[in-house]
Amino acid sequence: MMRDCVTNRGGYDRVLMAVAATFLAVSATSALAQGDAPRNNAAELAIDAAIPFPEPANVPPPTASDFKLDTTATVSPAQAKPSEPTTKPLDSAAVPAADPAKTVVSPPPATAPAAATATAPAPEPAKTASTVPAADQPVADRLRDLIATKATKYFDRKAERAAVEKFYTGRDYAPIWTQGGNLTAAAKGVIARLKDAASDGLNPADYPVPDFAAAGSAPDALAEADLKLTESMMDYARQAQSGRMHWSQVSADIQYPEHPIDPNEVLANVTTAKDASAALEGYNPPHKLYKLLKAKLAELRGGADGPPVLIDEGEPLKYTPARGKNAPEAEAQMSDPRVPKLRAKLGLTENADDIRYDAKVAAAVRKFQASVDLKPTGVLDDRTVKALNTPKRDKQIDTVIVNMERWRWLPRDLGAPSLGDAYVILNVPDYTLKVMQRGAQVWTTRVVTGKPGQHATPLLSETMKFITVNPTWNVPPSIIYNEYLPALQQDPTVLDRMGLKLERARDGSIHISQPPGEANALGRIRFNFPNKFLVYQHDTPDKNLFARDERAFSHGCMRVQYPDQYASVLLNIAMPNERYTPERIRSMYGRSEIDLKFPTPIPVNITYQTAFVDDAGKLQFRKDVYGRDAAMISILKNSRGKDLENVVAHAQPNYSRPKGPLPNAVNVSDNSFSSGSSGPNFFERLFGGGQPTPPAPVGRPPRRVFTR
Repeated sequence: MMRDCVTNRGGYDRVLMAVAATFLAVSATSALAQGDAPRNNAAELAIDAAIPFPEPANVPPPTASDFKLDTTATVSPAQAKPSEPTTKPLDSAAVPAADPAKTVVSPPPATAPAAATATAPAPEPAKTASTVPAADQPVADRLRDLIATKATKYFDRKAERAAVEKFYTGRDYAPIWTQGGNLTAAAKGVIARLKDAASDGLNPADYPVPDFAAAGSAPDALAEADLKLTESMMDYARQAQSGRMHWSQVSADIQYPEHPIDPNEVLANVTTAKDASAALEGYNPPHKLYKLLKAKLAELRGGADGPPVLIDEGEPLKYTPARGKNAPEAEAQMSDPRVPKLRAKLGLTENADDIRYDAKVAAAVRKFQASVDLKPTGVLDDRTVKALNTPKRDKQIDTVIVNMERWRWLPRDLGAPSLGDAYVILNVPDYTLKVMQRGAQVWTTRVVTGKPGQHATPLLSETMKFITVNPTWNVPPSIIYNEYLPALQQDPTVLDRMGLKLERARDGSIHISQPPGEANALGRIRFNFPNKFLVYQHDTPDKNLFARDERAFSHGCMRVQYPDQYASVLLNIAMPNERYTPERIRSMYGRSEIDLKFPTPIPVNITYQTAFVDDAGKLQFRKDVYGRDAAMISILKNSRGKDLENVVAHAQPNYSRPKGPLPNAVNVSDNSFSSGSSGPNFFERLFGGGQPTPPAPVGRPPRRVFTR
């Protein structure tokens, strides 16, 4: 009966009042019969009235815990969370002592009406014990406030800010870098790495180290210093891995895959590492050539430290080996008081005070001359003295630094793991191509690259998917517009004489191609790694250019000196059981295109290394043929802040076919290219398939042109 009443609040109240009145009457009669004074205390009566009878079934004797009131006015015990109490004990002063002479029944508190619920607040759930040491709790409290209100001041990147907030929250906002106000071992390691950022070609000023000593034990200062060191650590990791500047800041014809840091991983890695300095340093490029450049940077800076050493002018010094009976006189002629200074200038520490211009000094002079584009004669003449006294080492340092920066843009894994980490790397300023496998050079050759300006060879990382023997040369739209159409106006027969075929589609667009053959501009082989710049590597009928030291002559593609050897090397890496040889490749030469597809694509990395360490361990410099070094040095020296990491948008390449009138005398072939606007575009004719996969939303370089 009582359960039914719960669904009708008005009926419930009436029943409750009637039951309470009966209970009071019975209680009063019983009390008078036993000689007790009547209970007129209003509080006691109200408590009694608020306790309804339960359904009559196995009622237990009342206990002290039965005298409770429901404090959840609108939430039933069934709906309440198990961990949340639904009742609160009454104040002991308001609860009468149990009378052993009378039967007092306490019903389940779940049925208590809201109107009679006590107003005392429910107890708060028990708090989990803090993991923060008591000495660090004031700093943790301040860190909680700073992260809640000023996180964007320190971390303007959303992903990094979220990672930092999550990391601090997970440790109850305990400081990362101090314990009891003292620096941890991890903090000391991170600070040491930040202060030594210059050794990796970075700028220590970009990663300021807060003054923990000045902070003392002040919670506010320690909390702010903690966040600042976390900020600098994150900036270092990001720039060490991806670069101080985004490649789109430098030029429109650069496209490398992005490899940003994972801020969650950085925080976990550095703070838990046995050597935090080494862990943070690990975000720099892992490549061998990068590490060799880093070592050379240290050598250059070591030679430039301290007050400048100036060599006096004088008679030329030349090393002449002493022979025969006049050896002492010859030795006397090779001595000069300037030699000790020369030894110091060249970093020769052995026999530092020796005034003889001996073989070691002459060899060091030759090495210096070669490094500053002087003829390496080993003779200390006036030009060499002037070069020694000129602070050219600063320029060399800048050149090494920007080349280290470009290594940060390249993929961390240059090769294909399933092929023994095989890859192709082409260095534009050195005009060389190398095939690498298992960390060693497999094969190398000379190449011709693009002319400076609009025909510069782009920098990229793609994968070579197949080789075409006897390729057709599909003339790019830029060459049609800029070269062939103007030539046709002067001589309508020029294409015929060059062996080129002109076709016009129904939509009016023009296509020019050259069929396979000996005279084809691409030679006998084309190496295809589809990319948005429409460049590739290929053979050429013009072999004479390979004999030149500087070989920037193409429209952007890369001409390979020995393409048959190159093809056999790549095919044997991709398909070792096929046993390709240069002779087998040459046997395929003919008039029909043959595609040799790789089961596993081979990565191709086009780089720009004007400073590198050769196989003999010597630091080499090359001419900045495209002005990349100058542009990067200017950006680094004249710009500050994180703007250098922003992406510069560039125009998307355009593969549309050229349209326009042709001279009347131009020979237009039968319209085999008559598929109209739905026909294949230039990219599809060149590489097969559809358009290149668009990259992540980064800078979009403009349309590139092809070589011949």
